[in-house]
Amino acid sequence: MEEKLYDVDLEQFWKDNELGLKDNCFNPDAPQVPFGLNMGTELVFAELGVEGDPWGYTDPMVMRDYVRRYNDKAEKILGRRIMNEDYPLNHQRFPKVRLHGEVFGGEYKLVDGVVWLESDIKTPQDLEKMLDHVDAMDLRSFILPSNWDDEVKRIYEQTGIRPDPRLNGGRRVRGPVTLAMSIYGVENTIYLMCDEPDLAHRFFDTIGSVLIGYADILDAEAGERNNESHYGYRFFDDNCCMLSADLYEEFAYPVLKRVFEHCCPDPKVDPRYQHSDSAMGHLLPLLGTLDFNGVNFGPTVLLDQIRPHMPHTRVDGCLNPMTLWRNDTEAVIEEVRRDCEMAKALGRGLRIDAAGSTNQGTKLTTIRAVMHAIQKYGRY
Repeated sequence: MEEKLYDVDLEQFWKDNELGLKDNCFNPDAPQVPFGLNMGTELVFAELGVEGDPWGYTDPMVMRDYVRRYNDKAEKILGRRIMNEDYPLNHQRFPKVRLHGEVFGGEYKLVDGVVWLESDIKTPQDLEKMLDHVDAMDLRSFILPSNWDDEVKRIYEQTGIRPDPRLNGGRRVRGPVTLAMSIYGVENTIYLMCDEPDLAHRFFDTIGSVLIGYADILDAEAGERNNESHYGYRFFDDNCCMLSADLYEEFAYPVLKRVFEHCCPDPKVDPRYQHSDSAMGHLLPLLGTLDFNGVNFGPTVLLDQIRPHMPHTRVDGCLNPMTLWRNDTEAVIEEVRRDCEMAKALGRGLRIDAAGSTNQGTKLTTIRAVMHAIQKYGRY
């Protein structure tokens, strides 16, 4: 069955989109709501009908070919080569760094295409023992592999490339609630907050120290001082919805505040970002005090809920990822229309994106439908 190709003036669309993205999507001269759908390389497999694990390892040279072929198709449908074809990516050149969850005794497991962080820590006694271990740890020696220094030197001498401090957990991390609940369990973490608040405070304080430690170590490995390049900091904290506002304020909020004050102290030039793909609207009054530059929340947390608490924050989309994944183009167009009308009514600052991930299986023709809806309904 031939897929419908919605009308889009592609040349005009991308010209208008460039203007729409200026001033953090608050450009008063922008002609339309901007498009910013996050399209990762996992999309290439279904689109091209090729074999491979979208979230597993693919040989970089094979991936280079897949992305080039995907871009050939995207150029015809979307009017632009949409993905980076420079494989291997820079971070793939360097030895693997241990991640935050491993510091806290967890293990990352790939299950049905999703990476889960799990641990055997089940009791307050287990947790206290683990925290004693973390507090005594030489963090740099633990997270960097034994061949790190030699490989960083070799790669730099051959290519002039240094490690990117934004990767490997330096400035893009699981948020404190998601990290804590992955290590200790959802119910266990909540019970701990209520029954043993001193230990819970210690747990979250240590999380904050480890996050800052990672940022400082990986900045130094990139040859930079803290915040020198103003990379900012990005939290991914789906599980924050599990906490009441009171519990969040007492335990998790101080971690964000502390990390932001260290890693991105000036929100005018240092990006502060949070993704929480969940129904966490009850936390908006608290989060609104942290001067985010950008946010991406769950599909039930819409722009009209967010804007009163974050009047100057770019909102990256409210599109339901499952609507995109089902390639229900009529429903996609209606959601984009809804969001565009809110953006026009509430003073700009919206970038059309998925409320979460653009999932494997979302077709280029569906993405073109998003562009069609923006051009039709998103004119300021």
